[in-house]
Amino acid sequence: MTPPAEQGGGAPEPAQETVSRAFGADNRARLPARYFTHAGEVTTGKAWQHVYRLLLWIDRTTALAHCYESDKAQPGRPWYARSLGFHSWVSDALNIAPANLGEHVDWLFREAVKDLATKALTGRTTAYASQRASYEGRGFPEPGEDPELVAIIKDVLGKRTPEEPSVEEYRNLTRRITVYMTQENKRRNLVGEGFEDVLSAVVRRLPFSSGFELRNRSLLHDLPGFHPPSPNEKPKRVDLALISGNERILVSAKWSIRADREEQFHSDFETYARLESAGRDFAYTLITNEFDAARLKAACERRRQNAPLFSHVVHINPAGVLAAYGNPERGSSNVIRSHVANGHLMSLESWLEFLEQKKNN
Repeated sequence: MTPPAEQGGGAPEPAQETVSRAFGADNRARLPARYFTHAGEVTTGKAWQHVYRLLLWIDRTTALAHCYESDKAQPGRPWYARSLGFHSWVSDALNIAPANLGEHVDWLFREAVKDLATKALTGRTTAYASQRASYEGRGFPEPGEDPELVAIIKDVLGKRTPEEPSVEEYRNLTRRITVYMTQENKRRNLVGEGFEDVLSAVVRRLPFSSGFELRNRSLLHDLPGFHPPSPNEKPKRVDLALISGNERILVSAKWSIRADREEQFHSDFETYARLESAGRDFAYTLITNEFDAARLKAACERRRQNAPLFSHVVHINPAGVLAAYGNPERGSSNVIRSHVANGHLMSLESWLEFLEQKKNN
């Protein structure tokens, strides 16, 4: 499939005020809509591919698909070998040459950065001109100028460039590079809430989704069958909720599972249970792209009283986790194989098929 970014047409370019908030909620909602204009058919079997094309990224320091903390995935460390295994698997699964994978994933972030770069190149407002007016003619640097970066580019490419780029062309290049480098630290926020947006966008495009009402980041007490919290209690937001009649599926969507999130799972469920007002069960589902076997094991085995905490633990594609670990290892990785085999750790495809069956029965 050709990446949507490389195809013509699509939604009109965003208003400038939207671009200025390229990582905000409005743009996160707009970008998936643009992607799906050219992304091809959305099916339960292809859902994981769309999630990875939109959100998976290449770790700059390893040049491999990111599946674990960067500092622990450097060459020579165990997670570098696992990253190689995952990179190989996802390249094969998407039918992309390993060297070209970066061109076909990370669509959401690359498009947001592209919008920011466009603003950096064209967003010279009247206020900007007014602020600089009294300094005109004194050679003040333009925003984004970086003589040291230009010197590096010239040193590497100077003899290979038939025609020397103009000062303005170098300025535009350094602005784009600067935007790209400085916005990387915003990826965490984009992936965090963008994961919820992408999951919702995928589910909404499946035929059976018409049987559910989908809500992103809804306040718990705005969902049917839940009390408002007490006045001195902070309201809870639910990452993603699927509502159908008396059925309520509350989803915790976490790209990765840090220690603080593990503690949050219990806290959230206790609040949901305490504020439940309809006297009916609700499903509590975790969807993640975590690759750490111990964290996945804990999620699958976590309990509340005499029952599992989660109704379902869903990984975008557990086959990628198994590929990362390669041949069976001791400890948690072998347990994960068992959880995958018995369905305790299910794929996004299997979970969507489960939802489809519920609506068809």
